[in-house]
Order: sequence, then C-alpha cells, then structure tokens
Amino acid sequence: MEYRKLGRHGIEVPVLCLGTMTFGLQVDEKKSFEILDRAYELGLTFLDTADAYPLGGSMKTVGETESIIGRWMNKRGIRDRLIIATKCFAAIRGGPNNRGLSRQHIIEAIDKSLARLQTDHVDIYQSHGFDARTPIEESLRAFEDLVRVGKVRYVGCSNYPAWRLAEALRAAERMGIEGYVSVQPRYNLLYREIETELLPLINAEGLGVLVYNPLAGGFLSGKYKPGQAPEEGTRFTLGSAAGRYQERYWQDAQFNAVEMLKQVVEAKELNMVSVAVAWVLAQQGITSAIIGASRPDQLDANLQALDISFDEELSAACEAAWWSLPRRPVNEGYR
Repeated sequence: MEYRKLGRHGIEVPVLCLGTMTFGLQVDEKKSFEILDRAYELGLTFLDTADAYPLGGSMKTVGETESIIGRWMNKRGIRDRLIIATKCFAAIRGGPNNRGLSRQHIIEAIDKSLARLQTDHVDIYQSHGFDARTPIEESLRAFEDLVRVGKVRYVGCSNYPAWRLAEALRAAERMGIEGYVSVQPRYNLLYREIETELLPLINAEGLGVLVYNPLAGGFLSGKYKPGQAPEEGTRFTLGSAAGRYQERYWQDAQFNAVEMLKQVVEAKELNMVSVAVAWVLAQQGITSAIIGASRPDQLDANLQALDISFDEELSAACEAAWWSLPRRPVNEGYR
C-alpha cells in the first residue's frame, strides 16, 4: 500500500481509505466485518466514517456505523494499527443543540463517537459541513481544545466551498491555532467542480485532500445502462440518499459520458473501477481516495488502481467524460 503525507503535515495515510457509510443499513454487521477483515489484509488501514452514518438511515440508525467499527476493532484488538477518521455536524438526537458546529454540539458529538468506536481518540475529526449560524472561531476553538486534551489528533472539514475554507484558515491564523489540516470534497470523473477554486486553495495552503465519491456512488463502474431503473440496494435507491444520488448522476448526459469512456477502457482490457480511482489519485494534491464496498471482493478492483498508468488515449477519454457534460449550477451549501 502506498502512503502519502496529509498535505504539509507529518502524518502519513494510505492512498486508499475505506469508506464505511453503508455499514449498518445497506450492509449488515456480518458482511461489514468481512469487508473490514479483507480491507485490513490488503493494507487498507485507513477508515472513514461519521456519527450520522449509515447513509440513507434515520434517527433510529444514527451512530450504528461507528458502533460496528468499534465492535470490530475491539474484537480484533488492532486499534493502534488503524487510522480512524470520523465527522460531526448532523443531528444525532432530538431536541435543541442537536446539530451544527457549536462548542456544545462538537463536544457532545465527539464523546458519543468515542464511546461507539470504543477508543480514547480519533486520528482525524472532521466537520461534516459548514455551519453558517455559528462563528467559525467558536468551532475552531472547540476543535483545538479536543486536540489539546488528546481526544483528536488532527482536524479536517468536509463539503466546504472555497470561500468558507479560506475564512476558516484565516481565522485559525488570527487565533494562533492549527485549524483544519485536511479537506474532504466530492471529486470524480463526472464531478470536477473543486478544480476551479477549492483545489488550488487547498494545494496552496498545503492541506491534505481525502476525496469521497471517486466512483460516483458506483455509477462509474459502468454497470448501469440508459433507461435502466436504479437497482435496489444501491445508493440510488437507499432511503434518504436515493434522491441525492439520482440527481447527481442518473442523467442521460452522465450515462453517455460513462459509455464513451467504457469503450476506451475495455479496449485496453482495463477495469472501469480501477481507472476511475486511479485517475483521482493521479490528480495534483490528492492524498487519498475513499472507496466503498458492499462485498469483500469488490475491494480488489479498487486496489488494482495502484497499478494503472495513463497513456495519451486514456487520459483524453477521461478528460472527455467531464467536458462532455452540460454545466450545472453549483450548490454552494453542499458540494
């Protein structure tokens, strides 16, 4: 497994990170354990989760993904060999002060996450979104306090537009604290909005980049056909996530772009999954790609991405996939 530094910071992480947001709903605990065991055997010792997971769930399922990881780590006795990243922001209970990035919520959220994960610290703690109702200084100071007392090693953010990240970086500078050291944005061959402003800012500041959705929720596997109904048990039909994923990718233009790319990939006897993940990892400044699986064997194609090289034809086909798509307005609140 290849390792890369988290931007300009000292910690090194595997270039592939196992995303776990389907554990506890789309994937049951037994299968989750099997996937985690296989990932560990392959050197995938970097796990990404969140207190709001599993994806597509409800208040009844909040935290179940972290609990599954905690039970697995405890049973295997390997916490010190893993890098664990989790997130806070979403509602974790009913009542007031139940979401966002207030000091109140951040401290409550980390304590509950640590209890579910059965550990005394997380390696990377991330804000799952930005909270326009809370002063950024309050959020950053709360995160810094968690680092100071040892509950968190590094702090990152996810789904931040460039202007909000810049605001957070300058606020941390004024306060004399570290602040965010990594960013977790959505990025893949069918969604490259971060290249305009966010990625140049990240690279200039020396932050780590932990990309999610490198396979566009499985859409870039090439297994879906135009006119096909979304397959049950996938992210395109999964609870509260279904509408979001269909709006992102289940469009004629995206189907056509994938089909054109697939022709080039298969002519070279390559795998669409491997190429899509490899393309993300080849982009400037990317630290790690967060991959997912609903079965242990699906991890193999992701690992093969480490052996992919891009010739001129394949590179051109990858570029064409994005530039063939119609431009759409960007939702600033959720990138």
